[in-house]
Amino acid sequence: MDPNPGPVEQLALVEGNSYNEPMPEERILIVDDDREIVRLLRSYLERERYAVSVAYDGESALHALRRELPPLMLLDLMLPDRDGWEVTRTVRGDERLANTLIIMLTARVEDTDKIIGLELGADDYITKPFNPREVVARVRALLRRSQRRTARATTLVVGALQMDVERRNVQVRDTAVELTPTEFSLLQTLMESPGYVFTRTELMDRVLGYDYSGVDRMLDSHIKNLRRKIEADPRKPQLVRTVYGIGYRLAGEQE
Repeated sequence: MDPNPGPVEQLALVEGNSYNEPMPEERILIVDDDREIVRLLRSYLERERYAVSVAYDGESALHALRRELPPLMLLDLMLPDRDGWEVTRTVRGDERLANTLIIMLTARVEDTDKIIGLELGADDYITKPFNPREVVARVRALLRRSQRRTARATTLVVGALQMDVERRNVQVRDTAVELTPTEFSLLQTLMESPGYVFTRTELMDRVLGYDYSGVDRMLDSHIKNLRRKIEADPRKPQLVRTVYGIGYRLAGEQE
């Protein structure tokens, strides 16, 4: 962990991009109290022409999110004031911030810690130490996935489920439900092909935008969260069905 910032740095805990050249609309917020990691990630992301802001603690991160509304945040789990779990919980509970994509950065290798982050609403996680090129690839994939689904805006209706892709609204039996970006993308993928059995690898590739080689329970966590929000009884799911040994499918209208 870096030493405590000096007076000048304390007045500038959130930094914007220093380049004068035009940057793309995608702004990335990096939140980590390790300034070397921040510098490394920032240099790689700006090299790919992303606009970058940084924060070194959870409170500053929330201020930056509310001010700039970046589409994606790289969030360290272990922060000096509000940890990554608390920040994620706050973001998902704020209507203006709820659609922010969150990639959690963690030095903790226990699967339970990662699963907790996913269940709170993180879209992905990367374990430290990491290859910065992989981080850039994950960022690019998640942003492209989000843009691609927006470009295919339409209304989907499957049984009790209704989705307005453009407005990112979901209703179950005429009751609105709030989904994280990954849960929304997962449900949209299933609703676009009701009855089709998706393998676990296929779902992760379509939802996250790349082949994922992490813990097997990552997809299960997203499915569990989705079921908790759309199923009448998540313990006996009638909408998102498990196809044992293969993956998942959305029940068709006739089931």
